[in-house]
Amino acid sequence: QVQLVESGGGLAQPGGSLRLSCAASGNIFNINAMGWYRQAPGKERELVASITSGDITNYADSVKGRFTISRDNVKNTVNLQMNSLKPEDTAVYYCKLTYYASAYRYRLYDSWGQGTQVTVSS
Repeated sequence: QVQLVESGGGLAQPGGSLRLSCAASGNIFNINAMGWYRQAPGKERELVASITSGDITNYADSVKGRFTISRDNVKNTVNLQMNSLKPEDTAVYYCKLTYYASAYRYRLYDSWGQGTQVTVSS
């Protein structure tokens, strides 16, 4: 049983910044990776950024140079610093966790947060 709680969404002006946070809790033995996805109305959900247990990061081309993903291993949180926001960044952002469960440590599980709205508009 894993819980993901996202926070930090809201309204920002073009060129502004927002910082998203996702806190993971529950029966987690080890986190393999955490990431942020987003889904705009009428569009498919897409990967925004991810970070592995080895601190390998991956970004969508559309956010490279503007967004930064980071992880706090002590707090089991992942953050997404979003700078130079554009209207096209408007979407619901979802946190995704890939982890080994405490009860079965040799299988990967995925868990999703409920999503947080990010709106970029003037």
